[in-house]
Amino acid sequence: MIDPLNTLPDLSKKERYNKKNKIAVALSGGIDSTAAAILLKEAGCEVVGLFMQLYDSSLNIPPFLKACFGPSEPEKIEHTRLICKALGIPLYLIDLRKDFREYVIGYFRNEYLSGKTPNPCIRCNLKIKFELLPKKAKERGIEFDLFATGHHARLGKIGDRYILKKGYDNSKDQSYFLYALVQEQLSSVTFPVGDYKKERLRSMVSSLGLGIEKRKESQDFISEGSYSVLFREPEIKEGPIMDRWGKRLGTHKGIIYYTVGQRKGLGISSSRPFYVIEIDAKNNTIIVGHKEDLFSDGLIAGNINLITMEKMDSTVRAKVKIRQQHKGAKATLYPMGDRIRVIFDEPQLAVTPGQSAVFYSQDVVLGGGIIELPIKGE
Repeated sequence: MIDPLNTLPDLSKKERYNKKNKIAVALSGGIDSTAAAILLKEAGCEVVGLFMQLYDSSLNIPPFLKACFGPSEPEKIEHTRLICKALGIPLYLIDLRKDFREYVIGYFRNEYLSGKTPNPCIRCNLKIKFELLPKKAKERGIEFDLFATGHHARLGKIGDRYILKKGYDNSKDQSYFLYALVQEQLSSVTFPVGDYKKERLRSMVSSLGLGIEKRKESQDFISEGSYSVLFREPEIKEGPIMDRWGKRLGTHKGIIYYTVGQRKGLGISSSRPFYVIEIDAKNNTIIVGHKEDLFSDGLIAGNINLITMEKMDSTVRAKVKIRQQHKGAKATLYPMGDRIRVIFDEPQLAVTPGQSAVFYSQDVVLGGGIIELPIKGE
């Protein structure tokens, strides 16, 4: 049986934008957003660049160019100015520092302190990049018809409903990070690079002669290992590392340094490796077990956002990704009011509270939610 969702054509350039459109592009100084601006210019659109100012200098974060948040922001602004000059488009800096600290860093801190492992990129996309960036730009009098980003994703449409699809370059697909976008946001956005392979984009930006194609891409929220600066010293407390039966095996240095599935850095000597299988924030305890203890039969997800439908009234078959690098696992989705119960066809490794479970039908994003707890023993 053919799934009609997966026969939907992508929204063509003609359907999405034309020479009459004025389009604002979120620029970062990197390959993908630069390529998005180039493609829109080539389509004859009037293009303006927007740069999100996020970094709060009161946070003592080590410089790390691959991170999207940190003290290297002035360098990225300068890179972006050069790009806009080469393309002949204006650049506007949009100050979102206060908002980022409240909606992303605040969320990140609270989740870690409650023993979860959050995904700040999903939160940033939903609240900062796709909501407050275009909103604050328009409040400054910067008019535009559509908002564009350099995400590897595509759009479709069925009736009046916009559909989110994987990017053409499956190795670079970023639809996982966009599942939380609502219809209002999807209706006003375009993803110019979603139809291209990364190497084609790299070649495209090399034509500017700015060396953009040689720059390291932003792959981390913050400098590696430095997110502890986001926490106050009294919040990071040592505590016990226990096995499943309550036997103390060691001492952890603070629950913010651990995540489900972690093996390294536990400081436990054993003939068999131990892994973090649970974080008990209430008792400031890390619980460990062996690899077989990491498998779960399913999960409960909350904070659900559905894209292809307004609500889920019956069970749905889908492929579920439980983190960005996860290949996805076949599963059945069971509606539970404002939550969804996911049961995998085969047990999955390291289902992690705080991460997102995203539901797919082939290359179409059905929706997703935040993992609240794993299900074991189904």
